Amino acid sequence: MPPTPLPATPPGAPGTELAADRLRHWATVAPDRLAITGTSSLTGLRTALSYAELDRRVDRIAVSLASLGVARGDVVSYQSPNWWEFVALHYALLRLGAVSNPLQPIFRARELGFMLDLADPRLVIVPSRFRGFDHRAMAEALPGRRRVLAVGDGFEALWANSVPIAGAHALFAARRPDPEDVIQLLYTSGTTGEPKGVMHSTRSLLAAMLPYAARFGLGPADVVLMASPIAHQTGFLYGVVMPIWLGATLVLQDVWDPQRALDLIAAEQVTFTMGATPFLADLAAAAEARPEAAASLRVFLSAGAPIPRPLVRRATEALSARIISAWGMTENGAVTTTCPGDPPEKTFETDGCPLPGFAIRVLDAEGHALPAGAEGRLQARGPGHFLGYLKRPEWYAMDAEGWFETGDLARIDADGYVRITGRLKDVIIRGGENIPVVEVENLLYQHPAVREAALVAMPDPRLGERACAFLALREGATLDLAALRGFLEARGLARTYWPERLEIQDALPKTPSGKVQKNLLRDRARALAGDAAP
Repeated sequence: MPPTPLPATPPGAPGTELAADRLRHWATVAPDRLAITGTSSLTGLRTALSYAELDRRVDRIAVSLASLGVARGDVVSYQSPNWWEFVALHYALLRLGAVSNPLQPIFRARELGFMLDLADPRLVIVPSRFRGFDHRAMAEALPGRRRVLAVGDGFEALWANSVPIAGAHALFAARRPDPEDVIQLLYTSGTTGEPKGVMHSTRSLLAAMLPYAARFGLGPADVVLMASPIAHQTGFLYGVVMPIWLGATLVLQDVWDPQRALDLIAAEQVTFTMGATPFLADLAAAAEARPEAAASLRVFLSAGAPIPRPLVRRATEALSARIISAWGMTENGAVTTTCPGDPPEKTFETDGCPLPGFAIRVLDAEGHALPAGAEGRLQARGPGHFLGYLKRPEWYAMDAEGWFETGDLARIDADGYVRITGRLKDVIIRGGENIPVVEVENLLYQHPAVREAALVAMPDPRLGERACAFLALREGATLDLAALRGFLEARGLARTYWPERLEIQDALPKTPSGKVQKNLLRDRARALAGDAAP
């Protein structure tokens, strides 16, 4: 069992209350308050659920899941867009003491197969179709005998009025999880060549969320727009957990469209939203022509990738909202954010200061703490840190004092504000989505024309980074980008992970020991990005 990192207790830190208790609370004291609204791109129908109705559906789903054999501690995997069913599923699983395992809708057979094999879920739930893709057929075709339910084709029976709920409260009391029990399993990409299953408890999730909500003064009167995927920790923690805990209203958007987002902000009087750099760039561009539509928006928090500072300035003008920068990980949620009252040099030039209860430091290669302004490897600690990686305890990079190796390079100024300057780990962040470099490179090497392969980040003004593949080919072989993408698609690799530029080299640059000099390739990719800039 890894050490529990508790260097400090933030204001409002969780005790024994669970997120499902808060749903029940608001269903009792404010039954008619709007809890969730969203329009499904599958059906085209808008759903609007009060706290009382959401609570009823959660009860019925939980009882139905129990009748299907879901027990305390069981994992249920669900691949869902930003639909109300995702939110209800999580709270239903909480009532059973089961583990939520959200999976990104972009995942295809290769990623999904590995993740399900590792998690060994009791049940798999997918959309029948989403964005033209048949998720049910994919899930049912994967090896292993798993029960599959599809939203839009069978899932509805879990919450239909015919579901009996007699004795439900006794059932939930018997299954009630401890605040230290694992309740969330969420995959993150890394440098190991396989996704890592990050495990969180009620305690760790709430300890990450509560100081965040307090810093921005969020409460029951707020309306939160979540267009960032709620199968990400960003969307999960601050879209699925936070609004319901606060008794606020959650507005879901399942397919990103900045004009539609502006429509939702205006119609629902959204006050808070967050997302990676592309969301901010697109919304700011749309708002330049329709500034009145974003009048209610108070805060836009951007995390998941470095934010170009000119974009922060432009977005501040276009949205008339506070643009907040943040840094964090699946393993710990947001650790640092800028503050609403910060001066421009902090807002525009840093990634914020630690939330209450959290701490950061930078070390040199020998492990010595560095002074303000010096670049080093970034460590973080706090009560929101995760419990470990599923079935991979050797990857748990936390010491006995609770300091976690983030894999990032950073500088911390004299005021305690951090600026992320680079990454030690070999990951490309495309629009907030981590691309597992080693996994993609392994596939590239399987192509019969490829002799050497390396995947590096190429800067992009909208997405932050795109993947650029540098390849050396076998003698006499030829390969273009379209053929390479076809090869990766045939092997079930998610489209988001495909290279978006291909550069053919006679040989890749190497160190005397034979290691590919990716620093030189990154320099080349930056130059290519500059040449391609308008």
